[in-house]
Amino acid sequence: MDLGIFMYPGHRPDQSLSDGAAWDLQMIRWADELGFSMVWIGEHYTVPWETCPAPDLLIAQALMETERVRLGAGSHNLPYYHPAALAHRVAYLDHLSKGRLNFGAGASGTPTDLDLFGVDGNSGVNRKMMWESLDAIIRLWTEPGPYEWEGEFWTINKPKTADGDILGFHIAPYQDPHPPISVSGVSPNSSTLKAAGERGFIPLSIAFNDAYLDGHWQAYADGAEAAGLPAEREKWGIVREVFVAETDEEAVKLCLEGGVGDFLSGYWLPVVTRVGLLDMYKHDPDVPDSEVTVDYILRNSAMVGSVDTVAEKIERSAEAVGGFGTLLLLGSDFSSNPGAMRQSMELLANEVMPRVNSKLATA
Repeated sequence: MDLGIFMYPGHRPDQSLSDGAAWDLQMIRWADELGFSMVWIGEHYTVPWETCPAPDLLIAQALMETERVRLGAGSHNLPYYHPAALAHRVAYLDHLSKGRLNFGAGASGTPTDLDLFGVDGNSGVNRKMMWESLDAIIRLWTEPGPYEWEGEFWTINKPKTADGDILGFHIAPYQDPHPPISVSGVSPNSSTLKAAGERGFIPLSIAFNDAYLDGHWQAYADGAEAAGLPAEREKWGIVREVFVAETDEEAVKLCLEGGVGDFLSGYWLPVVTRVGLLDMYKHDPDVPDSEVTVDYILRNSAMVGSVDTVAEKIERSAEAVGGFGTLLLLGSDFSSNPGAMRQSMELLANEVMPRVNSKLATA
């Protein structure tokens, strides 16, 4: 099992954008040093708690400060780009990365972002736009031109060479045929992850109990089976709150007083309550909604605690869902106490995961 980071990125609204980006870069540098395999960076426009509208810009800077870790937008919201423009941006960034780039594709589910761009999310048109755009991008990368293509939402004319071959389409990705593509699922039995299975993409699950994760994997596996493709668990990344300290109580305390507690109480918990996804934090479906507090989450659904506790929680989750390839910890802002996050990442990489992988190898 590999380690990675999934960044919303989450920061307090009163923090400057530059300070938030500086913290994100610090976490990416540490991830690179400690052998994490990948970092995903979210894209949002109208969420004061999720402050990165241009993950490719942050990735471009991070590439200059890292050596091994793979980086990707998690995800570019495809309804907000012309496919030809995004195809060029991603292909160019792939060259700058020398092949360390992943490409995350999303439909966007933030109502105010959808309003900003005039996209009707209520009817599901954003998901139609996502798949049409992704098909168009892959075709631009892989199919020789010239051709003319008109979809429901966009028109693309891949040009022939002109003026004695001086002009023409010339930018293809560094990786052959293109960077690895991922899509993320949140809702139970995600239809997006089923479509990812049908296309052989990397599935990322944002779900915080094993029942939700099991539904996500089943959706992905069903899609893969329908398409005659293998459902490879080593490709599957799951996103969880993960934090390690010397003792369970210290870990909970540091989270409550740090970026994890701020983000959960100030933004995320109210959001998942409003959209009806609070059950994904319950260790038992009979738990009343009123009992799902930040403290409850940290003690029950999150992988927070000592080395022993976190290792046991990861092992139990892997056993419950049948295994997964990458554990992606949420990138929380501990810029007011950076040493706590550095220690957590070191304990996770150097003590927890060797123990987990040794246990899984003998299971």
